[in-house]
Amino acid sequence: MSTVTFYGWEVDYDGDHHLKAEQEAKSGRLYTMYHGTTVQTARTIINNGFKQSPDGMLGPGVYVSRDQKKAERYPLKSPVTDKVVLKLQVDIGKVKRIDTDNHPMQKTWHTQGYDTAWVPPNCGMRAVPSGLEEDCIWDPKRVEVADIALAPNTTLVAELRQLISQRKSQSTKPSVQGACNLCKRTNDPTHVAQPCWGCGENICTFMAKHTCRVRP
Repeated sequence: MSTVTFYGWEVDYDGDHHLKAEQEAKSGRLYTMYHGTTVQTARTIINNGFKQSPDGMLGPGVYVSRDQKKAERYPLKSPVTDKVVLKLQVDIGKVKRIDTDNHPMQKTWHTQGYDTAWVPPNCGMRAVPSGLEEDCIWDPKRVEVADIALAPNTTLVAELRQLISQRKSQSTKPSVQGACNLCKRTNDPTHVAQPCWGCGENICTFMAKHTCRVRP
């Protein structure tokens, strides 16, 4: 008869965090998105955070996309050697779908209580000739740089990732409102911390990984 000395689990959570561009976003979630910019601006964003664009197709805000190919197009007139695609974690808040030209809320969605405007892919808007998905986030604080998706060379990737690491180590940014402090997922469904049945450590059953070892 053997004694069990291992407790724990590991799962691969995808959920709604990596929805494809054509899938409609659910309000109040964290999503992986992308933003294309120049090399120097990428450094500035990583060090100081995003700033609102003063205007655009969807009005002021931070323009991002769940479609990396969309982000790779920007800045439109920059050479490939000066393009960086930032991989982001975005707290989208309340989402408004904008899918027609001259939509009555195309630039006023935020005044109606929305945090993000979403343009679905291939919706037929003349303002989006590429047909690729696009989002506008009103509050830059909802957008955090998580990694580098694309850069001209490996040296630059290493440099920018180092800046991201330094920024995270200095950050005092609180957890996303409504998120569990242990699993970092939004409390949907609601869940609470509890002691691990093996080691007694405080855990949440929605954590992607937990390992403990106990003596027989």
